Amino acid sequence: MTTTKEPRRIGGIGVSPGIAIGPAFVMRREVVAVTGITLTNAAEVAAEIGRFDEAVSQSVAEVEALIAGLTDAGNDEGLDILETQTEFLTDPQLRNDVVQRIEEQFRTAHDALVGVTDALVQLFLNMDDAYMRARHADVRDAGDRILRHLGGRAQQTRTYPEGCIIIADDLSPSDTIALDLTRVAGFATQMGGKTSHAAIVAKARGIPAVVGCGPLLDGIKEGEWLVLDGQAGELVLHPDDATTDSYREKQQHFAEEIAWLKSLRDVPAVTKDGCAVQLLANISEPADLDQAFENGGEGVGLLRTELLFLGRDSLPDEEEQFEFYQKIALKAGKRPVTIRTIDIGGDKEAPYLGLAKEENPFLGYRAIRICLDRTDIFNTQLRAILRASAFGNFKIMFPMIGSVQEIRAAKVVLQEVRRELAQEGVLFDAQMQTGIMIEIPAAAVIADLLAKEVDFFSIGTNDLIQYTLAVDRMNDQVAALYDGFHPAVLRLIVRVIEEAHRAGIHVGMCGELAGDPHATRLLLGMGLREFSMSAVSIPRIKQQVRETTLTEAQCIFEAAKGLDSADEIRAICKSVN
Repeated sequence: MTTTKEPRRIGGIGVSPGIAIGPAFVMRREVVAVTGITLTNAAEVAAEIGRFDEAVSQSVAEVEALIAGLTDAGNDEGLDILETQTEFLTDPQLRNDVVQRIEEQFRTAHDALVGVTDALVQLFLNMDDAYMRARHADVRDAGDRILRHLGGRAQQTRTYPEGCIIIADDLSPSDTIALDLTRVAGFATQMGGKTSHAAIVAKARGIPAVVGCGPLLDGIKEGEWLVLDGQAGELVLHPDDATTDSYREKQQHFAEEIAWLKSLRDVPAVTKDGCAVQLLANISEPADLDQAFENGGEGVGLLRTELLFLGRDSLPDEEEQFEFYQKIALKAGKRPVTIRTIDIGGDKEAPYLGLAKEENPFLGYRAIRICLDRTDIFNTQLRAILRASAFGNFKIMFPMIGSVQEIRAAKVVLQEVRRELAQEGVLFDAQMQTGIMIEIPAAAVIADLLAKEVDFFSIGTNDLIQYTLAVDRMNDQVAALYDGFHPAVLRLIVRVIEEAHRAGIHVGMCGELAGDPHATRLLLGMGLREFSMSAVSIPRIKQQVRETTLTEAQCIFEAAKGLDSADEIRAICKSVN
């Protein structure tokens, strides 16, 4: 399309690769404000509780209708998101919290719900783990759905212009699921990150997407012509003919590449000279397994267990936890599943634990440190995991281990739980392997000592990078310093791999670096043979593995060892991709 305006580029975070070319369709989220109305008598209180219950019932019916529609259409993408929303809507704790505000603070159902959802949203937004932080969108989406029904408004059915690119502040999980791919070519949002549900669904459905573009999107008007590059994380406003033609050519090349990647799903991850590599997925709930296996994942390298403990007012009991792990075991079958015990505290707040506010939560009371003090919590989780291990192929690993004494103490608790279950006649996998996350620099430094205590290591690069470089990756002022290619980080990774091999134990990696295709050859050259990542990253990492040899990978590693900056090392790695 010819334009008289100068092309303008807007940068963001590319979360789903692909090229989209078309007119802008602008969507804005309705701002929800507190009314400030105070109830005056018991009758009004009862009426507001009744209104809330009715709105929840209508919301549940609406979500169930959406689930039925997707199921009837044979489309299971997004079912897990809607099922999670149903669980939130029907959670007795949600009703208790809202009713309490209505009864004790004389709030309307609307204001009580806004208060409860805002508190939960903030709880998730304060978390350091990107995946957990992105879950705030589930809470906001479900809350908005109830608010619509409280206001007498059903969910709108949107009609999208053909071939449009959606421009929005943010897209809720429900919005993303409802996108009509016969008409929507892509989307760009002001907010969001790589692990937001909008990003996850976009990747799963193959929708080119760029998020985190900021307020520059406010200037885009309905119908303006755009080019969106989901790989580069860029939006081009008013592209000229030459720019458009260039992107159409990229679009064709990308379509050919996607077809090739899909063809790799069922082929093994083996280098050209015959070295087998295991590619696993990081997950948080049973529904995540579908995407993991669809992308060729051979199992689970990291099962986060925090979702069971967050956004509630009491601990999950043993039976609830057992059912959660059993679902995963039955769904995974013989495939390996590595379960990380609860990594709570710090940024992942659970008010019912009564933990004190800390100045430096990431350096404080969290994960294994809490578990070794609160053995009631630890024992219950371990009992549930062990019971479920009878139904699958589980491994267990402990997070935030920094000393030999900590892993020995954790193993004592685990052994005691095993003894209790055996005495009770409960079946479990007595041979289940035990490992640790290497995510504290101290653990990397004493990897030789820790290797004598466990069956395997899993390198958690997200925290390892943060702690090694003294960089808070959520602080925009220093986030650029957070770099997995920093020589100090790479030296620690090499040490962990070498000490694991020397001790004859297994070693894998489950941080974001494992899913970075530019790092694949370097990590192979270091001796890494197990990579665990987000499901959507698996095909590209498999491609990297299959297109190299160990000799090439080792040459890259040798070249990188002689360099003194992250930029130089990254450039070497990119030069061979």
